[in-house]
Amino acid sequence: MAGKPVAKSPAKAAALRVEEPKKVLTQRQGFKTNEFVVYPAHGVGQILAIEEQEIAGAKLELFVINFMKDKMTLRVPTAKIANVGMRKLSEPGLVKRALETLKGRARIKRTMWSRRAQEYEAKINSGDIVAIAEVVRDLYRSESQPEQSYSERQLYEAALDRLSREIAVVQHVTETEAVKEIEGQLAKSPRRGAKAEADAEADGDIDADADGDDAAVADEAA
Repeated sequence: MAGKPVAKSPAKAAALRVEEPKKVLTQRQGFKTNEFVVYPAHGVGQILAIEEQEIAGAKLELFVINFMKDKMTLRVPTAKIANVGMRKLSEPGLVKRALETLKGRARIKRTMWSRRAQEYEAKINSGDIVAIAEVVRDLYRSESQPEQSYSERQLYEAALDRLSREIAVVQHVTETEAVKEIEGQLAKSPRRGAKAEADAEADGDIDADADGDDAAVADEAA
């Protein structure tokens, strides 16, 4: 004989009702899942999800951000995004301004390289697309100019990578195409000749702006 079906106890039925699917968060602080954002310390990433976690008895909301090129995932508290400087992608008008910046004359202060390197690094990690473009402009060397030192090259490539990634996402092109556009703008900038570059390096740091020393002093005061 087949056994009688076992009736569920009220307690078990209540337990089953409690096990509801987790609430799916799709938007917080003006950011939403699948959106590309700029995280100053790492560049362009994509929000994969917005999670709720319980830490030390307190509920915490986190943005899960993937940086595909770096093969890295960060979890950032949604309440901390202002502190870390996370922002939306630049508007096309600001990208255009950054590209225009590349055509300007390089500005190099009369300070020691170690200090300039710190300033370049601060600009790269600021998340400001125009400031990053300034680093690319100032550290760019054409074929007719002396080669960069290893540390200059590292900073130049870091700035170029940050700039090209954001331009690529904003303009819906590949990073290779973005780099070509950047290099095309740099080719339009007034470059110093190889001899002038070599003489300047022999004398120490220079300001390549047309205003010479006055521009360097103005930069220091800024």
